[in-house]
Amino acid sequence: MGRRQRGRAVNGILLLDKPAAATSNRALQEVKRLFDARKAGHTGSLDPMATGLLPVCLGEATKVSAFLLDADKDYRFTARLGERTDSGDADGEIVERQPVEGVDPDAIERALEGLRGDIEQVPPMYSALKRGGRPLYEYARRGEEVERAPRRTRIHCLELIGIDGRDVALRVRCAKGTYVRTLAEDLGRALGCGAHVIALRRLGVGPFRESAMVTLEAVRAASTKGPDALDGLLRPVDSALEDWPRVDVSTELAEFLRQGQAVQVPRAPTSGLLRMYESGQGFIGMGRVQEDGRVAPKRLMNL
Repeated sequence: MGRRQRGRAVNGILLLDKPAAATSNRALQEVKRLFDARKAGHTGSLDPMATGLLPVCLGEATKVSAFLLDADKDYRFTARLGERTDSGDADGEIVERQPVEGVDPDAIERALEGLRGDIEQVPPMYSALKRGGRPLYEYARRGEEVERAPRRTRIHCLELIGIDGRDVALRVRCAKGTYVRTLAEDLGRALGCGAHVIALRRLGVGPFRESAMVTLEAVRAASTKGPDALDGLLRPVDSALEDWPRVDVSTELAEFLRQGQAVQVPRAPTSGLLRMYESGQGFIGMGRVQEDGRVAPKRLMNL
């Protein structure tokens, strides 16, 4: 006999408002424990000092986590001008101070203009990016600097929200893999005074927004009322893909898809990824349109 799996077979997405000072993994593990879930994963780490949207995927929802990882992100952050730190944020040690006289809103706007659109970033040493099988932050903690190649990313929107002395509040919508700390450092470099992030909050991931977030306190409170109260906090698995085209298939075609076969679906899109639904049964998984126009299964759900 096989080993009995521990925990509940709970499926869905919790839009967690990660608290400051907690690592993403610690927040994930607490959610998994509170839900007594067999399987859980998050969709891209937030720095410990950061707060905000951390989608936690439970059960079958872990199959969509990679697509959320690839999605655009929205952040609100505050950059402190005149100081550089070794980590690019307030958790690091100050390594340089510069005067900020003459830095006005017009100068900031001009500097921001050069940071919009397709840009290149050098990943920070304090990041989880791996070199030689080890994350860069391990080298950084030993005081070692490793050469990093610039990476291309896209800044869809970068706007100035306000200025309070040396602190500049900004909002950014960016492609996956963008380092907000590096964005702040590049702003400081463009202004000639240096900068680092002192506050960071993620407001959006793909289709998910700040308004739908749930605090860890709310999850803890729901856990005292039982599984139904907890499960009521979850978003459906397919909510992560609501921007994707939808196709509905018959029970017969769904069976072929489950066997790994491509099928001809009337009025299906002519290319790209899509979400698939079986008549009367609901969401069955993600598919891809092949060159011959047939829909092939990409990742199927067991809901």
